[in-house]
Amino acid sequence: MAKLMKAIDTKLVHAGEPDPSIGGAVTMPIFQSSTFESAGAKSYHDLRYIRLSNTPNHALLHAKLAALEGAEAALVCGSGMAAIATTLLTVVGGSGHLIAQHSLYGGTHDLLTGDLPALGIEVDFVDGDDPASWREMLRPNTRALYMESISNPLLEVTDLRAAVDFASSNGLLSIIDNTFASPINFRPPEVGFDLSLHSATKYLNGHTDIVAGAVIGRAELVREISRKLGHLGGVLDPHACFLLNRGLKTLAVRVRHQNESALKIARFLEAHPRVAKVNYPGLESHPNHMRAIELFDGFGGVLSFELEGKLPAAEAFISRATIPICAPSLGGVETLITRPAATSHSGMSAQERARAGIHEDLIRLSVGLEASDDLLEDFESALK
Repeated sequence: MAKLMKAIDTKLVHAGEPDPSIGGAVTMPIFQSSTFESAGAKSYHDLRYIRLSNTPNHALLHAKLAALEGAEAALVCGSGMAAIATTLLTVVGGSGHLIAQHSLYGGTHDLLTGDLPALGIEVDFVDGDDPASWREMLRPNTRALYMESISNPLLEVTDLRAAVDFASSNGLLSIIDNTFASPINFRPPEVGFDLSLHSATKYLNGHTDIVAGAVIGRAELVREISRKLGHLGGVLDPHACFLLNRGLKTLAVRVRHQNESALKIARFLEAHPRVAKVNYPGLESHPNHMRAIELFDGFGGVLSFELEGKLPAAEAFISRATIPICAPSLGGVETLITRPAATSHSGMSAQERARAGIHEDLIRLSVGLEASDDLLEDFESALK
């Protein structure tokens, strides 16, 4: 009898798991094998081979991730950038044109402005909050529209429903990086996005011990991307698959705590006289707050802010806070703090960061699972 799996909490634990279990094992074993006995495969991509992302460990994750966002199919990759790059190389092509929102993760920005043009892919950036202006960027060879559910690091919330409508009405594919929101807070296929991408390194795994990526969406697109990934080789190894599956099972409880804790911290910072600005969509002062309420089930565990004393104050605060670890990345059980200008967006020029609104003194905070009160007391002390 099939298991009843309506709630996302249940899907996180049981979706994709082998039934019956393998040898009675409650946890999916690691299939540490690069190849498998041939069973009459009719084409190269039907072979069971680790580089083709079709081992039992991969198949489990593909089924689970698709179930989480209500999509037809999913694919895991060796990193978030492998997911993004392979997807764009597949669906935009060597002579295509991509429209993307201007505020993006630094690695994505570097890919779009440096690597893709060198491969013949043209890219134009648009204001994600001004859908009326997007039409000006359309070309005969435009293939896709690329967005982030919550932008990194300014926590902007683009008009995502308008993005889906624009792509659909103009024959484009709609692609979104859903890393910051996670499937707990937002499920892009439910509102019509063709493809949802993740750096699974972050919330999906949640324990700061692997690098992984995911592509979720329409089956025929995921199949094409999987074939491209098999040629490019950005595969996730079986042990990392095992760890990602383990991390996914606690995603709901982790993200809900981080949602609650981040909102408390954002409100504390917004009210503090030494804080000049706070970026967090859960705040009533955020320009996209009402849109975030409409779209999301929670506002995420990342916020960014600026202090009155500019860069010296930012550096002093980071050095004085005792609980957060000063390190790049986000979404783990531990609170991480960083200046994006020096880490995630350091590949952008100072002029590019300035145009994007990413100031040198901007601090990004990824809230972990520590007690909110401990973090608040620590920040109060660091701000004195």
